Amino acid sequence: MDIARKTAFQVLYEIEKENSYSNLTLNKFIGENRPENPAFVRELVYGTLENRIFLDYHLNALIPSGIDKVKKKEKCFLRMGLYQLMFMDSVPAYAAINETVNLAKKLCRGREGFINGVLRGYVKRSAEIQLPDREKDPMGYLSVKYSFPLWIIELWQQQYGEELCEKLLEASNGSPALAVRVNLLKTDRETLAQKLSRRGFSVSKGEFSQRTLYVEGAGLLDTDLYKDGFFSVQDEASTLAAEFVEPKAYDTVIDVCAAPGGKTTAIGEAMANKGVIFSCDVYPHKLKLIKKQAERTGLTIVETMLLDGRKGNRNFDGKADKVLVDAPCSGLGVIRRKPEIKYKEREDFSQLVQIQKEILERSARYIKPGGTLVYSTCTINRQENREQIENFLANNGEFAIEEMREFLPTEGLDGFFLCKMVRQKSQS
Repeated sequence: MDIARKTAFQVLYEIEKENSYSNLTLNKFIGENRPENPAFVRELVYGTLENRIFLDYHLNALIPSGIDKVKKKEKCFLRMGLYQLMFMDSVPAYAAINETVNLAKKLCRGREGFINGVLRGYVKRSAEIQLPDREKDPMGYLSVKYSFPLWIIELWQQQYGEELCEKLLEASNGSPALAVRVNLLKTDRETLAQKLSRRGFSVSKGEFSQRTLYVEGAGLLDTDLYKDGFFSVQDEASTLAAEFVEPKAYDTVIDVCAAPGGKTTAIGEAMANKGVIFSCDVYPHKLKLIKKQAERTGLTIVETMLLDGRKGNRNFDGKADKVLVDAPCSGLGVIRRKPEIKYKEREDFSQLVQIQKEILERSARYIKPGGTLVYSTCTINRQENREQIENFLANNGEFAIEEMREFLPTEGLDGFFLCKMVRQKSQS
């Protein structure tokens, strides 16, 4: 059995059934099956997810009753087979079809003939299938070409205009470069870059954060440098969220929605491991992830705490120098990492704005006069970002914006919103 394609199918099928996260599901099945070429698995999974609407458009033209009538297992085989035919130049057409059909014989018994017929039908009829006419149906054209649902296209066109919207669609389908954050407790950027280069990795410096390196090469997380905590994998925009806090040694910092701990450890490293960080999350199992990252990076000032951000903790009120609210959000800024986000319904995010509001309002009470409150999200949606801040300031006049920044995937980073606010000292 083709272990690589089997692994890709298992990932795609679990995502289809359970709406699970692609990165976690990939790690799970790659760890269980140990395919010889995990890069092939990742390309096949992410490519199939990223282009799902585009693939289904072509499958609808090949299946008289339409793709929606097809059962989930068959859908997964058809999509991954068609993706290989359309996008993976390194895979010959006969291999893409035969290997997919052979796997279907074992895992989707009785339907391999149907799958074979559809895939071979594409080879014969591919030239006949055209995208929607851009002039007559511009929204349909964008939706199919970039595999984005209409509601996201409408949202981005309304908020950013048609030209930038299309650039966001294209950038969100790109493959993100691997960024790492230098652990300042153990090394500096120049030294780490040299050590990674000597181990055969290609390294370049981040543009926005002095703690970021971009690294190319296989086996990075198997190196002693990673295991010994010299760096952590973290997108440059996410590192900047921690830097917006401007943590200093001996600060008391509260990271309200902290799991899995990337920003907590970034803050602790900047504090030179002096002071205290209360790293909070609503899920007990996620606190273990934070502890694991703190241990690997050598931090001893992190105290994990079970906390519902909306309810808060009265013991924190008025005690914090700095608070980071990295709020739960729609994640529209990280679609290039988690393409399954594209296929959620707008209603799936309907409660988020209220949840963000409650967490931000409650967390603001933790700040000492003169202290800093940072609000961040990894989404591209002004309702969750700028409008959220405007509403907060209207109800909390003692806070003032010190800096606000939005990063877009068109800049090569994850889409991120950052806002730093300071609680004014009372005038006496």
